[in-house]
This record gives sequence, C-alpha cells and structure tokens, in this order.
Amino acid sequence: QVQLVESGGGLVQAGGSLRLSCAASGRTFSTYTMGWFRQPPGKEREFVAAIHWSGGPTYYADSVKGRFTISIHNAKNTVYLQMNSLKSEDRAVYSCAAGNFGTTTYTTRIRSNYVYWGQGTPVTVSS
Repeated sequence: QVQLVESGGGLVQAGGSLRLSCAASGRTFSTYTMGWFRQPPGKEREFVAAIHWSGGPTYYADSVKGRFTISIHNAKNTVYLQMNSLKSEDRAVYSCAAGNFGTTTYTTRIRSNYVYWGQGTPVTVSS
C-alpha cells in the first residue's frame, strides 16, 4: 500500500525556517513526480513545488520562489521542502503528493495529476 507521510511542520516566527519531509513507501517511484501543495485556512489547496524523482527539474509557485527549495533523497525515499524567510501568508497545511505524468510548468500545478496524497502537516507562522 502506497503511503506518503509528512513531518516537520510546526510553529515558527516570521522570517524563520522549517524543513518538511515526506517519506514515500509502497511502490517504486522512479517515474513519478513528487509535489508539495498547501491549503491555507479557508482557502483551496494550492501548488507549492514539484520535482521529478530523478532529482530534476524543479518547479515552484511564484509566491515561494527564492525562499523554498524542494529536493529528494532517493536512497531514503524522502522528499524535502526547505522553507526559509517564512511569512504569515505561508501558514497552511502542507501535503505531499505523487503522480506519474510528464512534468511541465503547467502539469505539475494540476492537483488531479497526483494520485497519491499524504495527510498533511500544519505550518503556523507567527508575526
């Protein structure tokens, strides 16, 4: 059974950093794209970042570009999201997702392209 388990969320002050992890198991992900999405309170889930399991290329939402970095450790079957210079608007539940599709700037942003989802980890940023 495929599982995506996120960890690393929590409370951080504005300007601070957090690193989220997503441990993937249950199948071979070598052809998959891994994505991070977030759902702010009262809003729809939105794309944050994506990376192909091979390690590249990477894609980012404009709102996080230059502050967040997505990476992958293939041997550990783990995807990371390093979040720096956090802002109050980054507050959300962050979820990891996996999908087997051709990666483009457009396709990585489509939620329905991802077939596996984790439960999410909350991030709160205090001002």
